[in-house]
Amino acid sequence: MVQSTRSGSLFGSQSKHMSHTLLPSPPQYSYSSTATKTLRIHTTALNRTNLTNSTLQTTRAMGEGTLNPITSTLVHPRWSLRGMTALVTGGTRGIGHAIVEELLVLGATVHTCSRNEAELDGCLKDWSGMGFRVTGCVCDVSSRAERERLMDNVCDVFDGKLNILINNVGTNIRKPVVDFTEEDFSTLMATNFESVFHTSQLAYPLLKTSGSGSIVFVSSVSGFVSLKSMSVQGATKGAINQLTKNLACEWAKDNIRSNAVAPWYIRTSMVEKVLGNKEYLEEVFAITPLRRLGDPEEVSALVAFLCLPASSYITGQIICVDGGMSVYGFYPRHD
Repeated sequence: MVQSTRSGSLFGSQSKHMSHTLLPSPPQYSYSSTATKTLRIHTTALNRTNLTNSTLQTTRAMGEGTLNPITSTLVHPRWSLRGMTALVTGGTRGIGHAIVEELLVLGATVHTCSRNEAELDGCLKDWSGMGFRVTGCVCDVSSRAERERLMDNVCDVFDGKLNILINNVGTNIRKPVVDFTEEDFSTLMATNFESVFHTSQLAYPLLKTSGSGSIVFVSSVSGFVSLKSMSVQGATKGAINQLTKNLACEWAKDNIRSNAVAPWYIRTSMVEKVLGNKEYLEEVFAITPLRRLGDPEEVSALVAFLCLPASSYITGQIICVDGGMSVYGFYPRHD
């Protein structure tokens, strides 16, 4: 399903690992895309609110929270995905991988997919070995027939109910408009827009049956601003942004919310080569107020929030995860 050159990042990488030699890590964060590190971060945070066993038992009996199975700590229901089901397309690398782990840690049962069977099997083995409820299948979401098989699989695995759909898969072909071939154009439209449109259609009955559905699209800042050699990719992301708004209104009657996240440069394998050019990297920093790249976990955290009951009144929104790039106008460093 999702090749190593595809994902929800700006240039479509799903890489699980990437060299961090291009620039320093974010100052306040110490992220890693491995499940072990992710769990350590969440465990540390949750342990700060540890309660005694008697208090936990009393509170659980009162229905005021759920017990985190990893940390034995109380979690308010609005900050938990326990009992919910989720489909994440392209979940074996990069942003998709981080999203799967974020949802799992919050208690969701997750189904994901990838075009790379060996890579998928490796991820599923790691996650299952840690006690998570996760399944997966091989699928290329750019194929209509394979999308239909994917949703049949999801329907069987989750007994016809789906709470969360993460449309993560995307790709990019960087060329000036005049150099685009018919095949290039079709590839981007099929992978980036047709796939998420059709997958959402197929998921609708399952989301409706769940009684509380949430769709999150992984868009891009290219859907807001002009980026060099990305006219077609930007058009597909702009279409996703509008679809996000339309579904939020059309499916609200069924208690299905629809939102999107729009990343800028995120540390994934697909951007490693581009940003290996130090001069280009400096240009990126020059228009990014935070002066750094983002990490996949900084996107997945927002995606997870948009799936939580805590965000139940948020729908139809496209939120940029871009270090301020999309709002940066003319802000000279010299007075």
